[in-house]
Amino acid sequence: MGQAIAFYTLAAFILGFAIMVVSTRNTVHSVLFLVLNFLFVAALYVLLGADFLAVIQVLVYAGGIVVLYLFVVMLVNLKRAPEAHEDPHRRTTLGFGLGVAVLLELGVIGAYTSTQVPAPVAANAAMPMAGNTEQVGWLLYTSYLIPFEIASMLLLVAMIGAIVLAKREL
Repeated sequence: MGQAIAFYTLAAFILGFAIMVVSTRNTVHSVLFLVLNFLFVAALYVLLGADFLAVIQVLVYAGGIVVLYLFVVMLVNLKRAPEAHEDPHRRTTLGFGLGVAVLLELGVIGAYTSTQVPAPVAANAAMPMAGNTEQVGWLLYTSYLIPFEIASMLLLVAMIGAIVLAKREL
């Protein structure tokens, strides 16, 4: 009963802070609400017994990513009016074609993995590790390898897009 109350309380705070992140007008306040949201998600991980994920949540997200957001907010001039012209070098058809190609590739990967019959594995060789960290690592590089690689490719594309958008002249 106590765990259910704690879970629903944490979930209500997470939902409230998430609404505050997207609804507040001040960007610095939005980032601070995001920090609180990440910390409450870490508390939810602790409640669920995933201590490793809670520590990673605090170190990576509440520490590194939010500091990066604050640097971007402070370095970008948010009072400047948006640019009124379109870039003549923009290749929208190429971008649309590449987006369709990536979606088709993800569909083919999904169809291929759904039709594959899993190979029989010995009961003791399925997950030889006993700790929480070892289980996360084992599952990440065996059962969830393709989603892990897709996420890394999406992060790479986002990084390249941010570099292109930040650069004024190509």
